Amino acid sequence: MTIRIAARAAILPLILPLAGCLVGPDYQRPPPASPPAAHYKELAGWIPAAPADAAPKGDWWTDFHDPLLDQFEPQVRVSNQTVQADYHNYQEALALVQQADAALFPTIGATGSVTRAKGNGGSTGGGTSSAAMSSGTITEGTVEGTLSWQPDIWGQVRREIEENEANAQASEATLANATLSTQVTLATTVIDLRVTDADIDLLTRTVAEYTEYLRVVSNAVKAGYSLYPPSDEITARVQLENAQASLIALGVARAQYVHAIAVLVGKNPEDLDIPHSTALPVLPYIPVGVPSALLQRRPDIAAAERTMEAQNAAIGVAIAAYYPNITISADAGFSQAPLGTLFNTANDFWSIGAAGTETIFDFGERAAVVAEARAAYESAVATYRATVLSAFQGVEDNLAGLRILARQAAVLDAAVRDSRRGAEIARNEYSAGTVDYTTVATAQATELSDEQNALNVQQSRLIDAASLIGDLGGGWSMAQLHDAQDPGKPAQFDTQVSATR
Repeated sequence: MTIRIAARAAILPLILPLAGCLVGPDYQRPPPASPPAAHYKELAGWIPAAPADAAPKGDWWTDFHDPLLDQFEPQVRVSNQTVQADYHNYQEALALVQQADAALFPTIGATGSVTRAKGNGGSTGGGTSSAAMSSGTITEGTVEGTLSWQPDIWGQVRREIEENEANAQASEATLANATLSTQVTLATTVIDLRVTDADIDLLTRTVAEYTEYLRVVSNAVKAGYSLYPPSDEITARVQLENAQASLIALGVARAQYVHAIAVLVGKNPEDLDIPHSTALPVLPYIPVGVPSALLQRRPDIAAAERTMEAQNAAIGVAIAAYYPNITISADAGFSQAPLGTLFNTANDFWSIGAAGTETIFDFGERAAVVAEARAAYESAVATYRATVLSAFQGVEDNLAGLRILARQAAVLDAAVRDSRRGAEIARNEYSAGTVDYTTVATAQATELSDEQNALNVQQSRLIDAASLIGDLGGGWSMAQLHDAQDPGKPAQFDTQVSATR
């Protein structure tokens, strides 16, 4: 590292006079397709939490108060194979930056050779060499140093460095996005698992209640009461069997959720066993920032924006091909036979020169390459704007979901209370002989359906909350992008949702 710094310091005075010439457009971030509004449309009626220190921080999943999330979410960064692939892609991008950076400086080399040869013994001329040859053998040595440098007069190398640095930052943002996306996927899968466990508990209680009521109806039918025909027993039995079948079917979904969680944390599905839980995650309060903050927080937006800069720099690289390439070379060393006097000043040699190459006619090849680079840049701009629009859509969708589902949950809570009361009344009326068993079965089916609907809405609210955190980009920001010249480890990407100031 010390040698590299010294070499840069030595060559810097040669580079500075040439640094003023940089072909191609300088990068300026284009605006989104439309300027962001001052607030989210769906934010009206959706109250941010207070105080702000209750907002999800780096470990945003802790606000769901679920031990399974606390256990597995930190493992995503180190064990998920998709995240690992993006991490190594980022390391590859950093290496490309170093490669491009090295092209700014000369290539220095050294060679040495020693040759021992036998003479023909026929020479009788004077001089040391002739005497050595006449003795039969001679040792000859050469030491040579070389220097070759292609000065970056037109800025092609500097544009390549700019392009590779932007690509490295895009890779870093992609790594952050993969980490956050996988964490959100893990959170939603854990929510699905917990709701499935809650549904299993509900159906287990329902099967127990139906079993007990089937016993009561069977006893009444066997007693021969005219109010209780044999068809009532059949109806109660079918109702029980359907509930049992639904309970068994939930085992498939539960197993699949456990397997999915195992893969997300880098484990073999057969190696993970998650015990049944009787508690659902807690619905967190999430303060929401203004829309403009979203452009800075989301790593996928940052990746798209960095890709735009890389494509802009590629235009400069393509334009530089119109200008001549100039190469400066130097050669110096010592050569002597015999070897003993190799480093005498009389035996030194040197040369220095310059060469230039320029394409005169290429039948439009360079123009086509420049046009290709400009088209790639415009494509990156469109991708950036589409990413921004998609981000705003995701936030609005989840805000709308949280707002509307909260109202639906309140109505369903009332429906569950009423359906439970209705089923109880129907059973009492059946016992009194004032209604047939069809009325009881219908009331019980309504009760079960309302309870399952309430669970499903709670599941949707939890998933919308986790998705909203992901759509807001957590607390990740473009300020976390490292200088791509630094080949160190990438930042640990916090996923914090910032409160509106």
